[in-house]
Amino acid sequence: MDRKGKLYFRYGTMGSAKTALLLTTAYNFEERGMRYACLKPVIDTREERNVIRSRIGIERECGWIMADTDLYILAQQLCEKAGCLIDWFLVDEAQFLAAEQVDQLARLVDDYGVNVICYGLRTDFRTHLFEGSRRLFEIADTIDEIKSTCSCGRKTIVNARIDASGDMVEEGAQVEIGGDDKYIAVCRNCWRNKRIEQAQRNALPFDV
Repeated sequence: MDRKGKLYFRYGTMGSAKTALLLTTAYNFEERGMRYACLKPVIDTREERNVIRSRIGIERECGWIMADTDLYILAQQLCEKAGCLIDWFLVDEAQFLAAEQVDQLARLVDDYGVNVICYGLRTDFRTHLFEGSRRLFEIADTIDEIKSTCSCGRKTIVNARIDASGDMVEEGAQVEIGGDDKYIAVCRNCWRNKRIEQAQRNALPFDV
């Protein structure tokens, strides 16, 4: 019987416990004796060691994905090193993958019947899709949203970038690594209202 794997994309805003879910999944695989490997793009420079770490403090060793890494070949090498076919590949920060790397993961699923679960953000601070996320939306077999709640009670959908004063930033490079000091997850309505409030405040005449 042929193995039938799937390419999964599980996305959510910052702080929605995506990484914690990945690490919990890895722990469950380990407890059940299932073969798995954790991977992460090296563009996330918050960690000096090759680990995936959740905000709640748990971590697990992972393999680095470089900008020029062929994930199809890397997976083959990991299987050869393990001496067996790895059943599951868990990829953190998948929004930072190149489109061709997502295609390599899909090829891995189709050729070997393994399962690949990618965890990541959908959009950047300007609500534009990341390259890796766009490709995953296009070709993933299963897409799941990991939901979280804005302070107003609505669902968060925007990863808003903030400055030191807490104001939302609307210009800058798409990728700027940071945590709670640089980003806040909000609903679309709060994102819009905060930007309107900032624009009105900045438009007020200077009072000497």
